Amino acid sequence: MDTNQKADETQKKNSFGPSTALAYLDPHYWDERFSNEEHYEWFKDYTHFRHLIKAHIKPTSSVLELGCGNSQLCEELYKDGVTEITCIDLSAIAVEKMQTRLALKGYKEIKVLEADMLDLPFSNGVFDVIIEKGTMDVLFVDSGDPWNPQPETVTKVKAMLEGVHRVLKPNGIFISISFGQPHFRRPLFDAPEFTWSVEWSTFGEGFHYFFYVLKKGKRSSDGKGCSESFKMPSISLLHEELESEDYIFRTAIDDMDN
Repeated sequence: MDTNQKADETQKKNSFGPSTALAYLDPHYWDERFSNEEHYEWFKDYTHFRHLIKAHIKPTSSVLELGCGNSQLCEELYKDGVTEITCIDLSAIAVEKMQTRLALKGYKEIKVLEADMLDLPFSNGVFDVIIEKGTMDVLFVDSGDPWNPQPETVTKVKAMLEGVHRVLKPNGIFISISFGQPHFRRPLFDAPEFTWSVEWSTFGEGFHYFFYVLKKGKRSSDGKGCSESFKMPSISLLHEELESEDYIFRTAIDDMDN
């Protein structure tokens, strides 16, 4: 690809970015975006965290993906032998396009449903693994001070986590791939109503993303998690990220080009 072609492709990718991060909370934004965009990966693609996924998902696992959008995550899991996969998204357009794409590729076992992650339409204890990649981060775009999120944000995040905890099997695992640092996520993950343990790793070069693993029924008495060493972004950068999506878009575009 020559320089002009690459510039054109970058411009196309940028065209899907909203004028403000608050647009991420608007379902109409996602419908419009998914109508025009075929594929996008938030926080790196599968190759960057496959080694972490493989440690927790078996071919026999029943998996739920929250906020699938137009990601290829479910397809990559399928290629790795995981066939019992359910994907949900709030956007009917994303769901329809994903269903069509998977059918054309012959991945007919993967179910794609229109559903809200804040009100999961599943019975208790039905999934071995639930995974989200960047979906929960959307709930934080108007959270205010990251050290003391607004009550509305906390309520939404708790609703999501309560639903995840409910539909996980007794020894199930919730995997959250996030921009959010542990000192901001732990107070929510460690709420007393949840029985899971909390651990995390990092991946990425230069700038790191967080790979949280919450194991239901494995809550440790000391409440401590673990992490690999990582480059800590400044608090000012994190606050800027919650106010503007420019940094994530630049990073995500670089991820796709690489």
